[in-house]
Amino acid sequence: MRLNSYEKSARREVDAWLRGDGSVLAQAMDWLMRPVDWVVEQGVPETVVDQMNEAVDVFLSRLNDAGKWAVDLEGILNEAQKRQMEVSQVEDLRNQALEDLDPMAQGLFSRNVMLAALSGGGTGLGGGVFIAADIPLLFVINLHLIQRIGAAYGFPMTSPEYSPIVLAIYNAAAANSREARANAVREISILAAALAGGMSSYRGRVRGTIANQSRHLPREIAKNLVGRKLLQAVPLAGAAVGAGVNFWFTRETARTSYMLFRSMYLEYKERL
Repeated sequence: MRLNSYEKSARREVDAWLRGDGSVLAQAMDWLMRPVDWVVEQGVPETVVDQMNEAVDVFLSRLNDAGKWAVDLEGILNEAQKRQMEVSQVEDLRNQALEDLDPMAQGLFSRNVMLAALSGGGTGLGGGVFIAADIPLLFVINLHLIQRIGAAYGFPMTSPEYSPIVLAIYNAAAANSREARANAVREISILAAALAGGMSSYRGRVRGTIANQSRHLPREIAKNLVGRKLLQAVPLAGAAVGAGVNFWFTRETARTSYMLFRSMYLEYKERL
């Protein structure tokens, strides 16, 4: 199916995002965090580093549990109906006009970003144990954000089979690199092709357990997110750094999800 003028413009925006150097916020965070390695090495106990790495591993392993994917998408459907879209289930949204779906997806950004920032600020006051506890909460907030933005375009991510896409989005959000964004787009393309072809199931490029998948994807999560959150353990900096890092990561997750699910919508439509 051919794209209209709005959709062609959206395609150009996605392509520019793929080729670009990341958002202004991401570039600013990269600049501000250049001395992070030295600060962590000098001021953060090794036990704190171990706690945080373990927290990431625990969260990723729990993505195998279908219960962790439970998210209420009724609000998405209700919002669509308020906007005069004739839909009875979330999947119907993929057949609505992109110019109507974009504002609905953008409206999901602020609440989740602020929730993550408040979480980071609070746990930043409590030392290494609290920081480690904040990591699973941050990932859950972002998982639900990814699911809701996907649902806004008619693509609900509600089971562990979609873990390759979620991991790819986490990685692209943390990495601020063209390679990570390109990998995420390839994962999205596989699902778009499957859905357009009438397939009821999805199998990503990386197969096997979450543990196997995570070996391939979240290198940048560990380097950029965990490294930056370790600064929360530095005296006097914890609350501000915790709020700032969580704000940055969730804002980047929202922007990455927005671009990727727009890309999925467009590819799905073109393949019909």
